[in-house]
Amino acid sequence: MSDGSSFYITTPIFYVNDVPHIGHAYTEVAADVLARWHRQRGEDTWLLTGTDEHGQKILRTATANGVTPKQWADRLVETAWKPLLATVDIRNDDFIRTTDERHEVNAQKFLQHLFDAGHIYTGEYEGFYCVGCEEYKQPSDLVDGTGEYAGQQVCAIHSIPVELLHEKNYFFRMSTFTDQLLAMYEANPTFIQPESARNEVISFVKQGLSDLSISRSSFDWGIKVPWDDSHVVYVWFDALLNYITAAGYGQDDEKFSRLWPATHIVGKDILRFHAVIWPAMLLAAGLPVPTQVFGHGWLLVGGEKMSKSKLTGIAPNQITDTFGSDTFRYYFMRAISFGQDGSFSWEDLSARYQSELANGFGNLASRVIAMVVRYCDGEIPAGGAPTDADAAIRATEIRVTEAAGEAINRLALHEALASVWELVDELNGYITAQEPWALAKNPDDRERLETVLHTVVRGLGTLAVLLSPVTPQATATLWTALGGTGSVQDARIDRAWEWTGGTHVSPLTALFPRIEATVG
Repeated sequence: MSDGSSFYITTPIFYVNDVPHIGHAYTEVAADVLARWHRQRGEDTWLLTGTDEHGQKILRTATANGVTPKQWADRLVETAWKPLLATVDIRNDDFIRTTDERHEVNAQKFLQHLFDAGHIYTGEYEGFYCVGCEEYKQPSDLVDGTGEYAGQQVCAIHSIPVELLHEKNYFFRMSTFTDQLLAMYEANPTFIQPESARNEVISFVKQGLSDLSISRSSFDWGIKVPWDDSHVVYVWFDALLNYITAAGYGQDDEKFSRLWPATHIVGKDILRFHAVIWPAMLLAAGLPVPTQVFGHGWLLVGGEKMSKSKLTGIAPNQITDTFGSDTFRYYFMRAISFGQDGSFSWEDLSARYQSELANGFGNLASRVIAMVVRYCDGEIPAGGAPTDADAAIRATEIRVTEAAGEAINRLALHEALASVWELVDELNGYITAQEPWALAKNPDDRERLETVLHTVVRGLGTLAVLLSPVTPQATATLWTALGGTGSVQDARIDRAWEWTGGTHVSPLTALFPRIEATVG
């Protein structure tokens, strides 16, 4: 298994019953920023995303649209889910589909292994099933319906009626792992994060776990149970296995040993699957549990969770078509405390774009490059002996680099960006205080002018490196203007202040042009 030198991170594999909204893109961007950051620290990094394509919900959706489930999945993957990655500039290393042969074959190997080891038995189950969640629901998971569903019990997440199902299925002896899971949570306090998510899971498991129904015989869209092809594998049991089948389980031992275990980024509504069922499955198979499961909060629109069915779903391109992918990535990583619920509004997005990106970072970059071009014919000056003010900028470069890296280790993306922005603000304040435009008027102040310009160029380059995982397009443009060596993505982010480059800058177009039109 991985010795810790690699960093394997995953998003959930998303259900292809509909097109993506900004909630899906939020998860993708968070995982991508973390992956980019770790790559720039020189770590062997691998980002996995993909799609979940089996189950009753997909079957019903496909049937309603007059196509086979596979045709439906193929259409949605190619026209919606893979394009999402380009829309928000995701640099994934792999894209797995649960209909891939590599997944189906090796998922069956895993299941057969558990069956042979005595972890699976035949039984009967009756319960309330939510097709939207693809999950049997406990009474505490249900609420009274309203409107057309008044008088019925509905799923608290999807607000649709549950169905009473009775099936003869195969069961996973999950109850036998209750104590092992609790001991693992105790021994590894960071396994589930944030703390609120950890407390919720521990409280749930302490109530005692039931065995898990892991097959269905009432429909046939899924992976066949290897010893009984009249059953298909329960969609969640199938889907969770993507994290190891994509990493080589069952077919590439070297790859699997290098990559596994992984860090999982998931929405809090699917936390229990990843923090309870999934580690229990791995313990049964004798495999290491994940490095960490992080359950982030929901994106809220008008106070409600993002949802297509409730007409609160916003397509990512509705934002990127106007503001660009860098703004999308920056806004959601900065405006929302990662791990907590966050509210989206067009007004807040527009305000942050103007104040933080256009006026803050973008204007800083334009001013610095323009002053070097104007006062030094584009040549980056060496500068003279630094004053306390200059040394303070250098100290801030080092401090925020270290603080941001520490925040990334805790998956506190918003804190990492807040640290980096201290350098943006300090550089802007330094320019205002040093008044290079005034220094340029007096030949006696030439050395001081060059020292000031040298200082801000160095600081700007450090910003380019630190912001590269979040705003890859703008920072690549800035890096070229600064004459940075190679690609900004190749610069070590844990030593951002040590970046190297050439002797001259080149003209820079506005990184974040002003947007006057009303959006939303």
